[in-house]
Amino acid sequence: MHELAMCDSIAKTVSQSANGRRVRSIQLRIGALRQVVPEILTYCWDLQDRGQQLTGCVLDVDYVPAEVECDSCGAKTVLGAHTWNCQSCGGSAVHVVAGYELEISSIEVEEG
Repeated sequence: MHELAMCDSIAKTVSQSANGRRVRSIQLRIGALRQVVPEILTYCWDLQDRGQQLTGCVLDVDYVPAEVECDSCGAKTVLGAHTWNCQSCGGSAVHVVAGYELEISSIEVEEG
């Protein structure tokens, strides 16, 4: 369960960025190809002792679907469950344009 280790890294990064201010929420973008289960991530976040600065802090996870662009027809489509082919023309020459994201997009901190 690598989600627990991810929570630790997120907490450390956010704590440094918050400069001692209390953090209310963290917005994450996680791509489907990262093999992270958002529900397990938030569960691990709730279990972890993060210190006073992050007590009560909520993770808000934006799950980004895997999207490919076809080299043949140029269409951008969301990947199907068991296929890496273009959903528009059926071509197999595609490259990933979304789905590998793993980023802290913003944090909300208390004033003062």
